Amino acid sequence: MLTNLKQIIQEMNSIHQLDAALSHLATRVKTLMEVDSCSIYLANYETKQLSLAATDGLEKSAVGKVKIGFYEGLVGLVGDREEPINIENAKEHPRYKHFPEVKEDNYHAFLGTPIINQRKVLGVISMQQKNIRRFSEDEEAFLVTLAAQIALEIVNAEMLGAFDQENQGHEKESRQVNGIPGSPGLALGIGIAYNLKHKLNQWVPKKSSDTSSQITRYRTAIEATRLQVATLSASVSDDIPDDVSAIFQLYHQLLDANSLGREVEQKIHEGWDAASSLKLVVDVYAARFESMEDPYMRERAVDIIDLSNRILVNIIDDKQVEFSANDEGAYILVAQEVSAPMLAEFPREKLAGIISIKGSNNSHAAILARALGVPAVMGLHKVSLNLLNQQELFIDGYSGEVTLNISESNKQEYLQLIAQEEALQDKIAAEADNPSITQDDKHVSLLVNAGLSANVEMEQFKQGDGVGLYRTEIPFMMRDRFPSEQEQCDLYKSLLSAHPSKEITMRTLDVGGDKPLSYFPISEENPFLGWRGIRLTLDHPDIFLVQIRAMLRASIGLSNLHILLPMISNIGEVIESKRLIKQAFLEVKEEAFQQGNMLSKPAVGVMLEVPAVIFQIPQLADHVDFFSVGTNDLTQYLLAVDRNNASVSSLYSSYHPSVLNALQKIFDDSIKCNIPVTVCGELAGEPAGALLLLAMGYRKLSMNAHSLRKINWVIRNTSISDTQELLQLLLHQESTEQVINLLEDYLEAKDLGGLVRAGS
Repeated sequence: MLTNLKQIIQEMNSIHQLDAALSHLATRVKTLMEVDSCSIYLANYETKQLSLAATDGLEKSAVGKVKIGFYEGLVGLVGDREEPINIENAKEHPRYKHFPEVKEDNYHAFLGTPIINQRKVLGVISMQQKNIRRFSEDEEAFLVTLAAQIALEIVNAEMLGAFDQENQGHEKESRQVNGIPGSPGLALGIGIAYNLKHKLNQWVPKKSSDTSSQITRYRTAIEATRLQVATLSASVSDDIPDDVSAIFQLYHQLLDANSLGREVEQKIHEGWDAASSLKLVVDVYAARFESMEDPYMRERAVDIIDLSNRILVNIIDDKQVEFSANDEGAYILVAQEVSAPMLAEFPREKLAGIISIKGSNNSHAAILARALGVPAVMGLHKVSLNLLNQQELFIDGYSGEVTLNISESNKQEYLQLIAQEEALQDKIAAEADNPSITQDDKHVSLLVNAGLSANVEMEQFKQGDGVGLYRTEIPFMMRDRFPSEQEQCDLYKSLLSAHPSKEITMRTLDVGGDKPLSYFPISEENPFLGWRGIRLTLDHPDIFLVQIRAMLRASIGLSNLHILLPMISNIGEVIESKRLIKQAFLEVKEEAFQQGNMLSKPAVGVMLEVPAVIFQIPQLADHVDFFSVGTNDLTQYLLAVDRNNASVSSLYSSYHPSVLNALQKIFDDSIKCNIPVTVCGELAGEPAGALLLLAMGYRKLSMNAHSLRKINWVIRNTSISDTQELLQLLLHQESTEQVINLLEDYLEAKDLGGLVRAGS
């Protein structure tokens, strides 16, 4: 069964029109399972109907015409119950409904199973038999397994736009792709793919009605490729091996008009553009070669793909995007993995947003995007750069959603949302210099989470009371080797001395998980539960001691250094870390004394992010000077949800009642132990999150610099006594949704409704 399933899915993947792929699927299932009919219905949630999308056995002319209500007939019953329905004689079932268009009068046995992805019914696949019988357990298991497989293929087909993009003359329908929120905000602009390297396996098939121009484009590309191959061939010496010579012969044969050319041009006549036609033809040839038993012939698939990629580049003939001074357009930087240098090269005044196919909310790009106040979405699942390049896009950095194929009505809605947000930001900016004091006269200390450019972040908003979290791993990640002690010392000193009167909390090296070092590779099956943070640096005291010495040397003559230990899960790690810190302190103190300088003893604290330490706060308090709550990892570990996985992103929320109760316990126990506590996770920079934390008692919040003004504004428009009444209600809710709804209602009631979007 597994072999047949794999083969069917591979065949579906090679057909780049959804309707054709489903039609092929119906025929294959009917033949393989030896049934009289196989049909596939797709769900339309706007009309609440299941439409017959493909069939082999029912009336072909009914495809696209027969619409079954979500609660109608046996097909509707399958979708409604979200489970397989196996019936010996369908006509006797009370939910049976006759649809004369499909001509199924002679069918009796019925087996249907829902096609589900992410809890959403996408459609129904059914098998029917003329004789009266119950389908076997094996037949039912096969159909259920197949439905699970094709669910993802249907989602990807819709996501990648592999169906008719011209929409038969109707208004185009916007499509949303879910990623991971990287930086809050909204943006509408043209996607610009950075250093896009075109490859056939990433090309999204597209339609074109201009057959003549597409054929011309293809033939021009062939001539350009022919010249390139001739140049390559001529540059190789006459005594090249036979296999290399054979490759060039194959290239010349494929470039002949009577080889690939005829089939590619036939695809163009069928309505595909030149690049897509090339892909459709080459995919078939490459698959044939890859399936051959002869290893030499299998290798020829690589040659075909290589040559075709050369042709593809010449078909597209990209011109480097150049921004003129008069260009008033807004652009969204798109890349497989956005890096800091890319952002540095991109004109800041043109940058409306960022999309990174790979990456997480802790990647370089996400951190810098938040510091710059640019909306960003990371980690788009299985999305091709070609789909986003030169397309108008709307990105929602709050939800991690990207909208493409934007209709005019949607565009006006998005522009209105952006205008509302800009008006709110202007209002907040006008009061940015006011102190962070609540309406009932409670002062709140706001600090900065810094990383890529801490000095810039501190200068950007003067009202920050210091750095609550300096991510020292970022300079490590930006290099191709470990930075020396002196390099680290110079970097840390520039930050400490720039703000000598403000506390600067430096977290020791926190790599591993989703923050790898290219020159120190770590291969783990579950990196978030593996060798990361303090676990790694304690195993390498050489790395730890060099960093601590650099911090201490940088603080000579100053008294604002705080050292923060990440990923602490037991008391022993704190004791060992403090032993090494003491060792480094005594060494640097002696050096400072010899130079006539004084070295102040730094405060040492721990990150509260591993759930285990929540229950050891009194014991930890005997060894440290302060606590800092990392809500990102704490939420991840409490809920057992990878926060960088788009497939389960809906389950990740710091507003989960269990997370809220954990945060309340941390604060209460910290106060009992007389230990100051700061929140440095993303929750502190969200309006609703800040309200919650204030109600719990927290008075030190650390966030990205761009959020300071917004949270300052929230604080000045809030009465903590009011929020405390709300808090008791929130702590006893059953679900995240209930918590968020109550918070949104509260914000609306306090005339802070403009922040509902950001808070949720």
